[in-house]
Amino acid sequence: MKLKLLFFILLASLLSVAPAFRGSAQNFALKTNLLYDATATVNAGMEFKLAPKWTMDISGNFNGWMTSNDSDPATIDPKWKHWMVQPELRYYLCNAFSRHFFGIHAHTGNFNFGGMNIPLNLFGTDFRQLKEQRYQGWFVGGGISYGYVIALGVHWNLEFVLGVGYSYVDYDSFLCPDCGKKIGEGTHHYVGPTKAAISLAYLF
Repeated sequence: MKLKLLFFILLASLLSVAPAFRGSAQNFALKTNLLYDATATVNAGMEFKLAPKWTMDISGNFNGWMTSNDSDPATIDPKWKHWMVQPELRYYLCNAFSRHFFGIHAHTGNFNFGGMNIPLNLFGTDFRQLKEQRYQGWFVGGGISYGYVIALGVHWNLEFVLGVGYSYVDYDSFLCPDCGKKIGEGTHHYVGPTKAAISLAYLF
């Protein structure tokens, strides 16, 4: 409950600062990540100009729901609960909020994953273990990213971003996605994709 309250306080803070930037065109943007929207993950972001080619982007997301597997009632429902905050410093090759940019981002959050069939073993991370076990813990890290912004109109942009980096993960493991029997704990050094977004942004 405390994590949910923290996220919604962040969301309210992002929305509350928007009026202060009205009248200063191309200095501030509110956005939503359509990839998160497609997975029913509540998310919001803001980006504000620091200099002609520099901006600061701050995004957050939260998913506290259980995913129902209606196609097979005998199968345990997947669990994909998490929250994350991700600030990013961006440098645009042209002007802020326009075309190509490179970014340096950090991230931290909390997760509770299990019951998912992901047949991948990449960069030292075995996602196949999520099928039979549940992992709960926190992470912190950072990375670099590249993005491109398409202007849809005077106030609307479509933004594409992909980033890679590192995360330090501290977790407890449980025997199955729904049961509470703890079977271990540990840490993991994740290297791989750390940011992916197709965002719709409204500029003030």
